[in-house]
Amino acid sequence: MIARGGPSVVQPALAGVVGTVTGFFGSVAVLLAGLTAAGASAAQAASGLAALCVVIGLLSIAASFRLRIPVCLAWSTPGAALLVAARPGSFGTAVGAFLLAAALGIATGAVPRIARSIDRIPAALTGGLLAGVLLPFCLAPVREAVVTPATVLPLVVAWLVLSRFVPRAAGPVVILAALVITVLQGSAGRVLPPTPVLVAPALDPVGILALGIPLYLVTMAGQQLPGLAVLRANDYVPPTRFALVASGLGSAVAAPFGGVQLNLAAITGAIMIGPDAGEDRSRRWISGIASGCTYLVLASIAGVVAGLVGERPPALVEAAAGLALIGAFVGAISSALDRPDTRVPAAVTFLVVGSGIAVAGVGSAFWGLLAGGLALVLLPRRRTA
Repeated sequence: MIARGGPSVVQPALAGVVGTVTGFFGSVAVLLAGLTAAGASAAQAASGLAALCVVIGLLSIAASFRLRIPVCLAWSTPGAALLVAARPGSFGTAVGAFLLAAALGIATGAVPRIARSIDRIPAALTGGLLAGVLLPFCLAPVREAVVTPATVLPLVVAWLVLSRFVPRAAGPVVILAALVITVLQGSAGRVLPPTPVLVAPALDPVGILALGIPLYLVTMAGQQLPGLAVLRANDYVPPTRFALVASGLGSAVAAPFGGVQLNLAAITGAIMIGPDAGEDRSRRWISGIASGCTYLVLASIAGVVAGLVGERPPALVEAAAGLALIGAFVGAISSALDRPDTRVPAAVTFLVVGSGIAVAGVGSAFWGLLAGGLALVLLPRRRTA
C-alpha cells in the first residue's frame, strides 16, 4: 500500500506511477504473446507496444485534465490473450479486427441504446469466453514446471509468497524475474528500436468479423465495465459515453501500428483511483496525469521489452504470465458459473473457446460464443445447482 498522509500532489502522482508500472509489467508478456500469435514480427510487436503506450499516455493526460477525475487507461489484456486462442491467418487480419472492435466501441459510446444492450449480454457467455481465452496461459506454468522445474518452480514459490503478503506485486515481480532469467540464459531476442511500423488491414471479412466481435465483447466485459465500476465504487460519476468513444478512437489510432484495444484500467485502476491516490478525492485526477506521463516514458523502452521477448515469448515468460493471470481466470470462471440456470451454456462456451479449435479459418472464440449462445437458447433453464 502507498503510505497515506503525504502531500496532496505527491501521493496521487505516486499512485499513478505505481499503478502504471504494475499494469505494464504485469501484462506486457501477455500482450506480446498475443501479437506474435497473431502473426506480428518482433518489430511489429515493438511498434504495437510503443503505439499503445503513446496513445494511452496522451489520452490519460488529456481526459484526466479535462474532466478533473482520474481517467486511467490501459491496453486490453483479455483482448491480447484472445489473439493466442484465435490465431488469425495473418497480422493484417488481426489489424482489421482491431479496427472493427474500435468502431464497435465508438458506436457503443455514441449510441445509448447499444450501450444499454451491453448490460444484457449474459455473464455466462462473457465470463465463459474470458475464462476460455485465459486458460492456455494459466496452463503454461503447469506444463513448464514439468519441462524445466529448476526455473519455473522457484517462480511459482515466489508468486505464492508475494500473493500472500503483497498481492499487487506478485504478477509484475514474477514476469520481471522471468525476463531477467531469460536474458541471463541467453535465450532472449535482440533489442529493437520502437520504430512505428504501419500494417494494412487484410481483405478478409470472415476472419475480421470472427476475431473483431469477440475482441470487442471480451474487452467490454473484461475491462471496460469493470473499469467503470471502479470509478463508481470510488464515488465518481463514470463518464461512460466519453470513455467508450475516447478509448475507441484511441484504439483506431493505435491499430494500424499493431496496437490491440484500449480500455479503462480495472485492476490497476483501483490503485490509481482509490484511497491509495490520497484522501482528497478532488486531487486524484493527478494520478491520471502521472499515469499518462509514465506510459510516455515506457514507450521509449518498448523496443527493449519486445526485443527481449523476441519473435516468440520464451516458455519461462509465458509461464510467468500464466501465474499473473490466475486471478483474472478465477474472476472470469466465477462470473460464468455464478447463476445455476446458465452454468451449462457457460461451460460450453468455456470448453469450446479453451479448446483452441479453428474451423474454416475461424478461431475458437467465435465458435465458443456461437455454441454457448445456442446452448443458452435451446437448453432448459435449471434453477437448481
